[in-house]
This record gives sequence, structure tokens and C-alpha cells, in this order.
Amino acid sequence: MNDKLMDCFVNPIKCKLLLEIFSNNRTTAKQLGEKFQDISKATLYRYLNKMLKDDIIKVVEENKIRGTVEKVYAMKLDIADDVNKIIDENSGEEYAQLFTQYMMGFLREFYEYAERKEKDILKDGSVFSVCPVYASIDEIVEASKKIASILEPLKNNSHEEGRRMHSIGVIITPPKEDEGK
Repeated sequence: MNDKLMDCFVNPIKCKLLLEIFSNNRTTAKQLGEKFQDISKATLYRYLNKMLKDDIIKVVEENKIRGTVEKVYAMKLDIADDVNKIIDENSGEEYAQLFTQYMMGFLREFYEYAERKEKDILKDGSVFSVCPVYASIDEIVEASKKIASILEPLKNNSHEEGRRMHSIGVIITPPKEDEGK
């Protein structure tokens, strides 16, 4: 998978922007700014320009509005193609690399949090846990769908008083080898 695309996934702000562009097929900076009011305009444009430069997104339309040009952004890279390529090739090495980059994003967030002067681990809502389970593939798929349905409404929340950005990651490990082998 493209390293620059992975960089977007591990950066919480770039990830939000990327997933919004991907979900809507096309969007403007104005629409992104309205959706993500917690992202300053300078940061928004800096990240959009970086993703343009890195060939992750593209400008698909330019609209003249009162003397300015409004750009309409869409995905340039096909995220699904990259993931499907890893799956089709059944590349353990690329899969492990993808997972490592995913985890590095979380590590960066936790280290940045740990370095803050103002923090309250309990009140800030940060938590991690592990729950070993015996489950069939069908049961894992069903559990994943339920987790996704719980998180879906949160993805549409806007930045408001009392709401702060959290990253929620779900990891389902590959099955362990049978102990009897």
C-alpha cells in the first residue's frame, strides 16, 4: 500500500478528511470545514494541498464563486484496490507492514497524550483492552458488523462543547494455531 496513503490513515485529521472525501465521492473544502469545525482553515487547506501533492486526492471540478475558485476534491488513489491487492496476493509481509503502520498511528497518539501537561486518564475517556474469544469466522463477521453499527452514529458527530476527537480502532487478530498441532 502507498506509504503516503498510510500516512493519511495514521494521522487523525488527515484520516477524517480522507474518509469524508471517500464517503462522499466528491466534496469541497467549504463542506469539509462545515463538517469538521474543529479543524482550522489553515490546517484543512495544508492537508488538502499535501494530499493533492502526494497524488492521494485530485481536483475534479473548479467552480467560480464571487471572484474565487472553489475546488471540488475526489479520491485519486483507489483505496479498495490497494487493500484488495494485498488480500489477492495473500502477502503476509505487506499485511504485517500495513498493520505496523496502523499501530504506529495509535502509538503516536498515546505518546502525544502522555506528554501533555493537562491530562486525566480516567476522565479523558481513553481505554484499551483485550478479550480473547473462541469464535467462528461467521461469529467474527457478525461481531464486526455490530461494532460498526455502534460506531456509525459517532462518525457523524460534529465538534461541539463537550466533544473531543478520539480515535477508536478495532483489531481482530488472525486465529492462533491449534494447540494440538
